[in-house]
Amino acid sequence: MPQQRFPKVEVLSVAPHFISFILSETDTSMANAIRRIMIAEVPTLAIDLVEYHENSSVLNDEYIAHRLGLIPIRFTPEGSMRRVPGGDCHQAFLPHRECVCYDRCPRCSVEFELDVNFDRVNQTRPEQERDLPLTVTSTDLKSNNPLVAPAHFLNEEEQDESHDEGISIVKLGPGQHLKLKAFARMGISKEHAKWCPVAVATYRFWPIITINAEACGMLTMEQKQELVDACPDRILELDEATGNLVPAENAYEMATFTEDLKTTQEAMKKRPEDEDFVSVVQSTDRFVFSVESTGAMDAEDILLSSLRVLKDRLNYLASEVENGLK
Repeated sequence: MPQQRFPKVEVLSVAPHFISFILSETDTSMANAIRRIMIAEVPTLAIDLVEYHENSSVLNDEYIAHRLGLIPIRFTPEGSMRRVPGGDCHQAFLPHRECVCYDRCPRCSVEFELDVNFDRVNQTRPEQERDLPLTVTSTDLKSNNPLVAPAHFLNEEEQDESHDEGISIVKLGPGQHLKLKAFARMGISKEHAKWCPVAVATYRFWPIITINAEACGMLTMEQKQELVDACPDRILELDEATGNLVPAENAYEMATFTEDLKTTQEAMKKRPEDEDFVSVVQSTDRFVFSVESTGAMDAEDILLSSLRVLKDRLNYLASEVENGLK
C-alpha cells in the first residue's frame, strides 16, 4: 500500500494580487496538478460576445473585440468584506452551454454597454486637452450587474503610475464614435486564454542546504568568502562570531542556481573524491509556489478555487471507480 499523505499549505506572503506559499508532505504530481488547474480550470468571467452599433474608430471590429476579451472582469459577491471565496463566480453564474435560456440571460451572462462620442465628450474637456485624442478605457464599460465590473488596475501602485483611468481600448479623434454592447460569460482558460485568472503560476523545489562543518573547518577565511560569493543567489553567509559558513536568512526562498557554487568548491578540493563543503539538493515533498493574479480574482481566491476544482475532480473519479466495480 502506498504511504498515505496529508498535504499542508504554509503561506509565506499574501497580497490581493500575489500569494507565495509552501506546499509540503506531497509529491510532484499534486504540485503540478494544482498549478495546471490554477492556469487552465479555474472559472472566471470574460467578454465573449460583442455587438457593434457604431464603430468609426481607427481599429476594426475584430481588433476591438479581442481587446475587450482580454480585460479582466471581476465578480464581487454581495455581503461581507471577505468574499465567498472572493471572486469565485461558479456559484453565481452558469456556463453558457449549460444554461436553459435560448440566447442569454442574467444567470449565464453580464451585459456591458459602451458609448463614447469624441465630439460630445470633447465639449466637457478642459480647453488645453480638446485637441488631444480621446482614450476609451475600461471605465467606459457600464455593467448591468452591480456585482460585476472590469478590473481597471491590479493594485494601487499600478493605478498611481498609469496615465489613463483604466485599461486602454482605443483612441478616438474628431468625428469618431464607438458604441457597442459586450456580453461576459463564465469559462475556463482551457477553452480560451482570456479566461485565465493568473499572470504567473509557478513552483520550485524546496532546497535542502547541508554544510559539512568538518570539511569547511579546513578552509581559510578567504576560501569561505569565495564560496559565499560564488553563488549568485547568496544562499551562504559567514557567521560574524564564529567565522563559520551558515545558510543565509532567505536562503531557502532564493536557492535556484547553485552550479557556480558547485564548480567553485570542486576547484578547492584537494582530491576529486573528497566530500563537498556545501551540498544543495531538491526536496521531493516540499514546493514553493508563486501565484500572481491578472486582477479578475485575488491570488488567494485562485488558490482556494483551484483546490475546490481538484476536490470535485477527485470525487468524480472516485464515484466512477466505484460504479465500475459494481
